[in-house]
Amino acid sequence: MATSLTTFTDEARIALDTLSSRASSIFQSPSLRLGVTGLSRAGKTVFISALVHNLIHGGRLPLFDAQKSGRIARAFLEEQPDDAVPRFQYEDHVAALVDDRTWPDSTRAISELRLTIEFESASGWNRMFSSGRLSVDIVDYPGEWLLDLPLLGKSYSEFSRDAFELATLPVRTALSEDWRRVADTADPASDADEMVARRLAESFTAYLRACKLDERALSTLPPGRFLMPGDLDGSPALTFAPLPRLADGRARSGSLQAMMERRYEAYKAHVVKPFFREHITRLDRQIVLIDAMQALNAGAGAVADLERALTEILACFRPGRGNIVTDIFSRRIDRILITATKADHLHHESHDRLQAIVRRLADRAITRADFSGALVDVLAMSAVRATREGTVKQGRETLPVIMGVPLKGETIDGETFDGKTETAIFPGDLPANLDSIFEDGDRQLAPPIRFVRFRPPKLERDAAGLKLSLPHIRLDRALQFLIGDRLA
Repeated sequence: MATSLTTFTDEARIALDTLSSRASSIFQSPSLRLGVTGLSRAGKTVFISALVHNLIHGGRLPLFDAQKSGRIARAFLEEQPDDAVPRFQYEDHVAALVDDRTWPDSTRAISELRLTIEFESASGWNRMFSSGRLSVDIVDYPGEWLLDLPLLGKSYSEFSRDAFELATLPVRTALSEDWRRVADTADPASDADEMVARRLAESFTAYLRACKLDERALSTLPPGRFLMPGDLDGSPALTFAPLPRLADGRARSGSLQAMMERRYEAYKAHVVKPFFREHITRLDRQIVLIDAMQALNAGAGAVADLERALTEILACFRPGRGNIVTDIFSRRIDRILITATKADHLHHESHDRLQAIVRRLADRAITRADFSGALVDVLAMSAVRATREGTVKQGRETLPVIMGVPLKGETIDGETFDGKTETAIFPGDLPANLDSIFEDGDRQLAPPIRFVRFRPPKLERDAAGLKLSLPHIRLDRALQFLIGDRLA
């Protein structure tokens, strides 16, 4: 599918960009561009902050071979190579986690950070020819922007048809009712009217925002900039919406349909295509973070929507393995890791089930997206572990619980937490029968997970008074898959 997103001219520009990048890096240390994305609430900012913090501070990473064997001399931040891309504010995010014990603000736009690792290769042969230095350029971008990429292969009429089909699914019918009522009053053949266009766009955006709320946890919400407009807020490129009853063939010049088509194409040309060409086509590795538990709590319809979003995300990447010739002109993503975050919200006895759910999601998405040519793995992970485990007696039964400090205002069973008191919570068990999770419909999956958000952990200090690195669950496995082979 990714090839249908570009024209011959696009591919030529991508080849020139890649050739220029390769030429400028000939006399520099080897680098690897790691894309980090995910849908809202998945924890992209926390993942990047924890990854960098653990490498810089020598965190506990027993399954990350280069660290376990003592071959990493040091890891440090350097100036990023792209001057036009905002820097990922690592220091601010770590201060929020460590000093304030608050979660950092979520990703609202693209950002970048360069982490350089000095290491000794495990192979004597590699030590002769390797510089012993790898720069990892971490590119953080919202998953909502990635979900815009399939629009490059769709006409306005196809976009409208797909939007109305999604809006009438059982999980969305009530949420889209107001927008569909407004859209039904619009006549595509009528004269273009700015106020009509604005009313349609605002109604459509309100519907998308309602889908994103925690209790619904829906994931397939293009156009992504409608939810994260940035400096495009109020611009014509964001003042369009799908229309029903479109005329066949070319729309009449000056009509509402012609206006909407023109703005839709402008959105693709000036927003979506540059993002794809300048960022996605330059990636070497990719991690996709998903909040599977929020979808599970919202019901089978939300799980189906998450799978739909994951399918579209995977279809937008350019997977495969290059060779010495093709790598000069194009980059391919040769490893993709799909991770379910917030594993610390479950007792470890349920982690295998969470990972099995993600694997089922990934396998089905890969099949539907016709995705091949790269190594793909799945993982249940927590980049920052906010809880610890224990057991409590309830009658004759011993229940596995997690213990932590819920965020102020979080509630469970009518109890509202103050943000200071540690609490033991029995989170419940994930369904053993995976087939029940992937059935169509909008029913609640029972029993739901007792899901509350916890404050970041209070870090202990070592004998020298230095705070230890951020605790995690399987961050080391993620690092081994994403960059371990480049440090071998």
